Amino acid sequence: MARWVYIEDVAEHVGEEIEIRGWMFNKRSSGKIHFLQLRDGTGFIQAIVEKSSVDEETFKKADSLRIESSVIVQGGVREDKRSPYGFEMDVNNIQIVQIPTEDYPISKKEHGIDFLMTNRHLWLRSKRQFHILKIRDEVIKAIREFYHSKKFVLIDTPILTGAIGESAGELFSVKYFDLGKAYLAQTGQLYLEAAAMALGKVFNLGPTFRAEKSKTRRHLTEFWMNEAEMAYYTSDDNMTLQEELVSYVIQKVLERAGEHLAALDRDTTPLEKIEPPFPRVSYGEAIKLLQKKGFDIKWGDDIGGDEETGISEEFEKPVMVYNYPRKIKAFYMQPNPENPEVVLCDDMLAPEGYGEIIGASERIYDLDLLIERIKEFNLPVESYDWYIDLRRYGSVPHSGFGMGVERLVAWICKLDHIREAIPFARTIYRIHP
Repeated sequence: MARWVYIEDVAEHVGEEIEIRGWMFNKRSSGKIHFLQLRDGTGFIQAIVEKSSVDEETFKKADSLRIESSVIVQGGVREDKRSPYGFEMDVNNIQIVQIPTEDYPISKKEHGIDFLMTNRHLWLRSKRQFHILKIRDEVIKAIREFYHSKKFVLIDTPILTGAIGESAGELFSVKYFDLGKAYLAQTGQLYLEAAAMALGKVFNLGPTFRAEKSKTRRHLTEFWMNEAEMAYYTSDDNMTLQEELVSYVIQKVLERAGEHLAALDRDTTPLEKIEPPFPRVSYGEAIKLLQKKGFDIKWGDDIGGDEETGISEEFEKPVMVYNYPRKIKAFYMQPNPENPEVVLCDDMLAPEGYGEIIGASERIYDLDLLIERIKEFNLPVESYDWYIDLRRYGSVPHSGFGMGVERLVAWICKLDHIREAIPFARTIYRIHP
């Protein structure tokens, strides 16, 4: 019996008879030979079926295969440097699991993005999507490794919540039994702050939801966020941690997913430069920079996507824009004691035009100031009773941030649109499949 081997491990079985269980994503044939392009979720390989080397039934089976047929093939592995995969398989037996009864809808011809997104459940099988999702997997693995190496504790924050983290206008609401409205969480931050008061340094990693009607290449309505909260961290401490996190993730992806980046034709030279320290620019300096570049912007205006691109173009590494005006930032951000008109916060902007990947701040820890800011934002104080309690019992200065996983993946892979950075994108126009 041939041993079942995953394609990613075939290098360890050169000269052996093995079995591969997977799918045929392409085929080309001449009269006496079939070249089967196989995948199994771990990699790709070419399997050769020669009429002179197999029985008639096996050759007929190879001839009958259609695109995306599921098959179990057996044969010998050999190294072949001419092959794009480095190895090939000489088939001696084929077991057909299923042959599609109709043509696979995603063909070699060019397809529009709407068609591909409608068929996202099948588009995932393509080589490009395979490599993107492998890189995403390495990104998430590296995020978790980083925090555990820093002795952080994972806290799984709730998806259903009664507390509003940012703005009520950007929330999906649901009826929650007899208790009124609940919301799909736009952040786990408030819960992480509670956990930080118990465990010191905490992080989460999970889905979040924003009901803003944004149609840019950087926005999704459902996306994955990594957030962290640290007791006794200043805003400067916070920025240093962000630099370390992003640098760690980039280096691990380069180290462990280089073949996937290469398959996407990603020039890794810019990524190889990503190491601390990152440039830091105050909000006021950023506004002056944008004005010099011809942007119609003044102090007090928010910095949008085009402006973020304009700033990041000036730097080879991510740039951290810090201390924004308090009026354009969230209610929980700590005012700068040297200038209460700005808050102790930062946005990290990725280079190469990818914009904000992290939003961060030092949090308000004074009870009266927090209540004042909640009222200033016209938020229901009663919904934050437990959050306010954190300032009643052993309140301390603390800081935290949120990093968008898909934005990070989009930058690392140099994707044109964020929708390819998540297995099943949710946008204002799409919830299928």
